[in-house]
Amino acid sequence: MPTFKVGQKVVCINDRFKNVSIDQGIRKGQIYTVRWTGQYRHYVDGDFYGIKLMELYRGNDDGPEGYGATDMPFRATRFRPLVSDRIRSMLGMKAPTPKVVAKPSVVPSIKTKPRVVTPEREKEDV
Repeated sequence: MPTFKVGQKVVCINDRFKNVSIDQGIRKGQIYTVRWTGQYRHYVDGDFYGIKLMELYRGNDDGPEGYGATDMPFRATRFRPLVSDRIRSMLGMKAPTPKVVAKPSVVPSIKTKPRVVTPEREKEDV
């Protein structure tokens, strides 16, 4: 049985309700925050571990298919704790750029000597 804490982020994994035609408000894949958690007793659904969500207030369940419950919790089995993906969060991180201090080089620089043009000799007649 999963246990949740108030304020914990959860993700919905099951938004299908058997034999219920009224939209219950939760959506599969949606992230919610736990407002209440605990055992709940319902005279039709029996005892179950449930959670109430900060994003949804179910109000009085007194419609045509209602059972008279006020702000009835959802079954906790419809949700899973939201787990952060550590690897994905690290992909955005970059290594800090190293500080480069300009120091004079210990290797003497080699300069190319300028090209010396020698004068051409005149041809000699022998």
